[in-house]
Amino acid sequence: MNQNHPQLPELFKGIALFTPGGDLIYCIDPNKQGRWHLDLCAGLQEMLGLSEPPHFLVPCYTATIDKWLDPRRQKLRISAEAYPLVMRHQALLNAVFGIDNLVWQLAPWQEGLCDSIVLGTYREQFPQLWEENDLVVRFERNGLINYFQHKNDGSHLLPPESQGYVLRLFVSNYSVATERILQNLYNLLEESLNCPYTLKVIDVFKHPEQAEADQVSATPTLVKVWPKPIKRIVGEIEDMNKILRLLLPPDV
Repeated sequence: MNQNHPQLPELFKGIALFTPGGDLIYCIDPNKQGRWHLDLCAGLQEMLGLSEPPHFLVPCYTATIDKWLDPRRQKLRISAEAYPLVMRHQALLNAVFGIDNLVWQLAPWQEGLCDSIVLGTYREQFPQLWEENDLVVRFERNGLINYFQHKNDGSHLLPPESQGYVLRLFVSNYSVATERILQNLYNLLEESLNCPYTLKVIDVFKHPEQAEADQVSATPTLVKVWPKPIKRIVGEIEDMNKILRLLLPPDV
């Protein structure tokens, strides 16, 4: 996730694009400009090293949210739609877009448009899209993408120090408590950090090898991987002051 704004704007359009493996790249646009779907496809191409932008993911793996002001009643309105293949990610969508307990509506779609057989024909060309990396990435139109990627050989691709923070949140399954922790973390990181960051959520049941590599024996655990030294918080993720002490240098 790339942090360039201290907090989410009150009015904005947000677009989320998922991969079949569950990775997420999304944008938050206060100006509500067009063509974001193409930008997110290009972002996935750069992030995962694809041969071309995966346009076939649109609209099957997308969700859109619009926060707007009703001119008649002068009240804030929210319209949120997601396609069937990403409806299971509602809790994560609420966390990244700063919305509490929003129930997303099913976006209108044509029967057969996202046929699993048709989508499966792309798997050989884009195998990276079916991998489960648990990436959550905020994309900025200037092309800056900051992310953490787990390499197939078990090692990790760490960004240079100038790219900001790399954080990993280890959880046991995805629950209401996980959503609350994510929401608090996103709010804190957006308001407190003045540099890009990446937050990767890792389910220890799906990726036990990652938990072992990071010496995680209990959940939830927040690990600051970069910048070094590596630090961690176990079981007290809702203590925002403790998280700030983990992230910021002592003299800040």
